[in-house]
Amino acid sequence: MKICIYGAGAIGGYLGVELARAGADVSLVARGAHLAAMRSAGLKLLINDEERVVTPRSTDTPSELGVQDVVIICLKAHSVTGVIEQMQPLLGPRTRIVTAVNGIPYWYFYKHGGVHENSVLESIDPGGRQWRELGPERAIGCIVYPATEIVAPGVVKHVYGNQFPLGEPSGETTSDVKALAALFTAAGMKAPVLDRIRDEIWLKLWGNVCFNPISALTHATLDTICTDPATRALSRAIMQEAKTIAETFGVNFRVDIDRRIEGARKVGAHKTSMLQDLERGRPMEIDPLVTVVQEMGRMTGIPTPALDSVLALVAQRAKIAGLYEDSALAMSAKAVA
Repeated sequence: MKICIYGAGAIGGYLGVELARAGADVSLVARGAHLAAMRSAGLKLLINDEERVVTPRSTDTPSELGVQDVVIICLKAHSVTGVIEQMQPLLGPRTRIVTAVNGIPYWYFYKHGGVHENSVLESIDPGGRQWRELGPERAIGCIVYPATEIVAPGVVKHVYGNQFPLGEPSGETTSDVKALAALFTAAGMKAPVLDRIRDEIWLKLWGNVCFNPISALTHATLDTICTDPATRALSRAIMQEAKTIAETFGVNFRVDIDRRIEGARKVGAHKTSMLQDLERGRPMEIDPLVTVVQEMGRMTGIPTPALDSVLALVAQRAKIAGLYEDSALAMSAKAVA
């Protein structure tokens, strides 16, 4: 299977090493010092007290790679629209796109059914470019549960986890998703094929929608947010709003709010990705994790007062830090109006 990992950072690098070791024809799209290191010495994964090194083709010019069987997008969700044109040479009539990104993916309402079938979410796909130019029919959903980090250019450290649930938007178990799941399994990962992939997307988003912005505003780690009475109550309020919205779209939650919060508390003194981005001066994933939930609430007429307040604050914080584009803020303001 010919696989391009578009965005071979921490998660993409982890996948790249393990899939290559399992026999896939892997290529990596990256940039900067990380790319230079991979070109000169290969890509190294530190896992289970061992070093695993592979030397797949690495480039910052996707057109060099040709048409792929699968493109796994491992970019920050807000970065995807900006690379659509560069991605086109990778896409053939049978190419599948795996969205290994946080939050709600561009294809969410494809094969969804109901009055919102084929709706485009402006907060995550401005102007519907991903929908039109990548195509929802190519998509396979993927939820990323492992934690990894780049510890040096060309070196990725696996921290914990190996689960990548997969699923077709339609809920079907197609030959494509079965083959991909088999490859992930051969690579030592857990990749169950789900017939309700949106339920799992929301289960992860359920924590991200509250813990991420609260942590960015307070600089608190997960254990503090979940044990402090005030921030725990605020998290619970946002999660209840999100749950009401999701259930309107037919989502089933397999755990309750308190169990989800307890699961986050047990992670311990962990900094959320949004807080890490703020501290490192990187663009913050506000729209795919927070604004999109607000937008979906507006679609159904469900009020989100707790989410609205936290979103307004974290968007302002990110704007002051220069880590949030004005166009995204305009979208947020439009959603509130």
